[in-house]
Amino acid sequence: MTDRDWAKEMADIDKQLESVSDQQLFPEKKGATGGEKAAVVGDRAVAKSWPAIVRLLLSVVLGVAMLFWPYDARCGLGLTGYLFAVAAVAAGGVWSAIWTWRHRTGPAHVLSILLIMWGLMLGATEVLPRIGYAKEALSWSCTP
Repeated sequence: MTDRDWAKEMADIDKQLESVSDQQLFPEKKGATGGEKAAVVGDRAVAKSWPAIVRLLLSVVLGVAMLFWPYDARCGLGLTGYLFAVAAVAAGGVWSAIWTWRHRTGPAHVLSILLIMWGLMLGATEVLPRIGYAKEALSWSCTP
């Protein structure tokens, strides 16, 4: 067995890759023509934004899917599963917001923040009545 902490080493590699600029990843050639320079700029733009957009799309799909939750979420295990899924929506919104902020994709970042608020709203509609905040008091368990 090896004594290397692979998770730590991979995290260090990720940090090093994040510190490398797009100009270093896609350098311009000396004496390049206008078309070659445009291709490099296009490569930088694609490398810069597509991962953030993919993360956002995955989070939005999960957020929309919550409207079609197929299980009973009034109490017990169904409520627990629903709240975990709602937490995943909010976490996905945070995850995509971080990436859209880093990659300077403004409209996608606004959508990420809306997704965070959607997750918080879904959670609040189930949690607040159970902690006595709303008029209607609901129970966490299914027993009467």
